[in-house]
Amino acid sequence: MRVLGVDPGLTRCGVGIVSGAPGSTLTLDGVGVIMTPTDSDLDIRLLELHNQITQWVKKYSPDVMAVERVFSQHNVRTVMGTGQAAGIALLVAAQNDVPVFMHTPSEVKAAVTGSGRANKAQVSEMVKRLLNLEEIPKPADSADALALAICHIWRGSGDSKLKKALIVEKKRLAALR
Repeated sequence: MRVLGVDPGLTRCGVGIVSGAPGSTLTLDGVGVIMTPTDSDLDIRLLELHNQITQWVKKYSPDVMAVERVFSQHNVRTVMGTGQAAGIALLVAAQNDVPVFMHTPSEVKAAVTGSGRANKAQVSEMVKRLLNLEEIPKPADSADALALAICHIWRGSGDSKLKKALIVEKKRLAALR
């Protein structure tokens, strides 16, 4: 399974591609951060996110997309930007027939470190170890995207198979009409 992990953010959106299966060695296929200029208008920034995430989907042909579920924060401006970026990722997934799954930060931490209360440094260190990397991907948004992909491979593979089967069946039924 090849998973595109997306750590949504309006200024910095982490993206990472991981291949593997539960119980097997994981492979890093690509990692990066999509940045949009804070002085650009919101619509232009969202369009840039759309274009860049679409390029990742086209380049790597992921089987699924794992996106961090937006959770409540005290800073409304931050949560709004995160929610908008997550919406763009969901839109790109739908446009490209890529099943999408949402994972909470604590689900990701628990999957990668064994503890849902792990801090960012612990998650980043485990991403480095699990992918057999020489150094932790920087900035942290890129490591977070890889952690999302790892989480989905380990925790969501059964859900992925079900969702994919439903998509295939919907297309088959639509073709019969």
